[in-house]
Amino acid sequence: MLKPGILQRRLVGELIQRFEQKGLKIIALKIMHIDKSMAEIHYAEHRGKGFYEELAAYIVSGPVIAMILEAQEAISLVRRLIGSTNIHDALPGTIRGDFAAQTTLNIVHASDSKVSAEREMALFFKPEEIYDWEDGNAQWF
Repeated sequence: MLKPGILQRRLVGELIQRFEQKGLKIIALKIMHIDKSMAEIHYAEHRGKGFYEELAAYIVSGPVIAMILEAQEAISLVRRLIGSTNIHDALPGTIRGDFAAQTTLNIVHASDSKVSAEREMALFFKPEEIYDWEDGNAQWF
């Protein structure tokens, strides 16, 4: 998910390009507004933590780009591309290393496990919004 700061800073195209250039296949993509109840579901595991309120307030502050990316080992691949959650540990060349300015206003979200990915896909997409398609370039990735 590309969070509100990415849209506000006009970086959507550049970040999607990074995923595509790495060979990830986009099978679902939409701009959407996350309301408070959806944010509470999405961030349920963080409820009660010191950063929860700021995290939830940020995700509802503007539109986000939700997407499902597909590839062999997609979760670990995406997480390497985006870099460490703590911006002080995010290496140059990663999305967070290149574009994030504050850890609490993190600019991207990526599922950390298959279980999380399945839960989040169901939260943000209806089955009919997910499109599997034949990637003619799959052999190169």
